[in-house]
Amino acid sequence: MLQTVNPFLVAGLLFFLSLVAGSLSEKIKVPALILFLAIGMLAGVDGPGGLNFSDANAANSVGTFALAFILFSGGFQTKWSDIKPIFTQGMVLSTVGVLLTAVAMALPIAILPQFTYKDAFLLGAIVSSTDAAAVFSILRTQKVGLRGSLRPLLEFESGSNDPMAVFLTLTAITWLKTPDVPVAELALKFVVQMTAGGAMGYLMGRFSCWAIQRLQVANEALYPVWGISIVMATFGITETVYGNGYLAVYVCGIVMGGGDFLYKYSLQRFHDGFAWLMQIIMFLVLGLLVTPSEVADFSVMGMGMFISSCLMFVARPIAVFSGMLFSRFNWREKLFVSWTGLRGAVPIILATYPLTEGHPQAKFMFNVIFFVVITSVMLQGKTLAWFAQFLKIDAPVREAKTWTLNFDITPASGTDETREVDLPDDAVVIGREVKDLRFPDGVTILLINRGDKYLIPKGGTVLEQDDTLLLFGDRAKLTDVAMKLCERAENNA
Repeated sequence: MLQTVNPFLVAGLLFFLSLVAGSLSEKIKVPALILFLAIGMLAGVDGPGGLNFSDANAANSVGTFALAFILFSGGFQTKWSDIKPIFTQGMVLSTVGVLLTAVAMALPIAILPQFTYKDAFLLGAIVSSTDAAAVFSILRTQKVGLRGSLRPLLEFESGSNDPMAVFLTLTAITWLKTPDVPVAELALKFVVQMTAGGAMGYLMGRFSCWAIQRLQVANEALYPVWGISIVMATFGITETVYGNGYLAVYVCGIVMGGGDFLYKYSLQRFHDGFAWLMQIIMFLVLGLLVTPSEVADFSVMGMGMFISSCLMFVARPIAVFSGMLFSRFNWREKLFVSWTGLRGAVPIILATYPLTEGHPQAKFMFNVIFFVVITSVMLQGKTLAWFAQFLKIDAPVREAKTWTLNFDITPASGTDETREVDLPDDAVVIGREVKDLRFPDGVTILLINRGDKYLIPKGGTVLEQDDTLLLFGDRAKLTDVAMKLCERAENNA
């Protein structure tokens, strides 16, 4: 039906339906990525849309482009202060853990008659990475928080393990095409890719902060163009010098997220929205590429259930408990990390590589991987909240405040910024008037959030329990003020 309609109307309709699906995902407790894929499948050849899309190369290119921006945005939103305590553990999981997952998956697949041991390793590599967006979309919709450092660990692992999965997949394809390639050559290639990727990401992040700060653009609306060019240039330069472009854009995002430059927060908001657009496009295209009637084939579903079971109950636990053997996390936390190994868009994108290379079983592999992703998200995703509560590692979710004021780093703002402060129930300042707080010069309270209300503070405004203050001032002074506001009464008894 859609093949006879104007392509602009088709694209607009698919985007609109995706936005509606995204808003409904929280209400119906289904991850948004599943709904995006479903819309793509409904628009495809087996659905009422009837669009015939089978270009694996185009899907691979779209996925690569989209994933670069998604990883950059993930790094941009990551706070170094949050991931610093778990950086080493996260790196082990995102490298050694991914390799162990691929190997542990290859062993049971290799015993099946329809696959060689090289095909088995290729399948293991494709499903070896986890999906951060899927994990936290589900936790957010089910309103479940996590104690301690679990959240930053899972976020960092999921955001940083894609480069390793991409490398292993391409290595497996090279191994299939060139059976006598030396293992030492592959190992050297890995070292070069990861080293160059990390180094170029750091250098491009530092250079981008410097360039934006000094080469001021006359029109503020053009700063998003800066952001787009940074991601594309970082990925392209890194790939040109044989580095891993995915790792580079992620590291670049982390470096820029920790830096100071003009219109930083506006750029973060832009990339957050742009990353969502990329996710929608990516899932729609992957949904169009799938033929549901082929995925529903008994042989595909049987193989998919076998791989899903091995992945969830064998490979992922082996990788997590081995990779976290000497960590400070207890067995409950390790078990939860093991269960949060949700698969998302990346395995489906990686499954397009065998298609582009003309592998004889590529289409069957693609359908199986698609089934594995759907099974992972629906089974593991539906039980994440319950499992966190069962293991007693859940925590209350702190709802983000929506402030009616926004401040950004501009040429005139200097080192001034805004900061949110939640008052503890027993803070010494509770019951005191704002005029008695004696803030240093240049620091003020812009707004007070109290329940569903936002108050403009006056001298006689009395602070109450559960108030959230929006402060404005020099960042160095704000740190001292925040500490004093959060002092507890028992410490001053």
